Amino acid sequence: MPDEEILQGGVANAGAVVRVGGDVLRPSSPHTPTLHALLRHLRARGFEGAPEPVGVDPDGRERLRFVPGDVAVLPFPAWVQTDRALASTAALIRRLHDASVGFVPPPGGGWSDELADPLGGDVVCHNDVCPENVVFRDGEAVALLDFDFAAPGRRVHDLAAFARMCVPLDTEEDAARTGRAGLDPFARLRVVADAYGLPPGRAALLDAIAESIAQGGAFVARRVAAGEPGFVEMWNALGGRARHDRRRAWFAEHRDRLAEAIG
Repeated sequence: MPDEEILQGGVANAGAVVRVGGDVLRPSSPHTPTLHALLRHLRARGFEGAPEPVGVDPDGRERLRFVPGDVAVLPFPAWVQTDRALASTAALIRRLHDASVGFVPPPGGGWSDELADPLGGDVVCHNDVCPENVVFRDGEAVALLDFDFAAPGRRVHDLAAFARMCVPLDTEEDAARTGRAGLDPFARLRVVADAYGLPPGRAALLDAIAESIAQGGAFVARRVAAGEPGFVEMWNALGGRARHDRRRAWFAEHRDRLAEAIG
């Protein structure tokens, strides 16, 4: 059997995602049949910005075609912090949402509810678009990875989670922890809204961001409480509960200015 090359990055599946030749093997889940059906639907609709599913191996791991390109890991390098990288990722999310319309899960298929939009919606959201889950070529986003937390939802729900993690919406101190000191979150949130093509009435995005901050913090806290090593390490490295509280306070303090920035 060909050698397995461990692919770096990720938290939940850290060290368990490997490349074998032109394929990637990663842990499957009860939702894998639904997710593979989704990926096939997206490709049939002309969206090639996601891995092509192959199937599930006898050992239980899912097999996907490898997507060539660059993936950023902590501390995030300068090339993934450009407005071009941010805008192209937002545009890629828009194309994902548009292509997902009309998808019907297979009989008995289900979704993860851990990061799902509690209000549901008419598109399929990725729900975890962070730098580690985006493939870039020449500084432009070309594909999204790791659909484990995908689920139906509203467009602004997915866009809010992306903005929270990739603008990022954080204090300057906490942004610096990930190598992203000196970025302008107000201008960058406008880049996200414009590149996605968010229509007027953008206050809904701010509401969704407030919800996303609470949901994201609760999600990580649950994984930490369960003792999952990758989440414990990330939680401690990035400042723990105090970091989450700082983010929530920062957003509340700057919400009006963010609203003005996105128009």
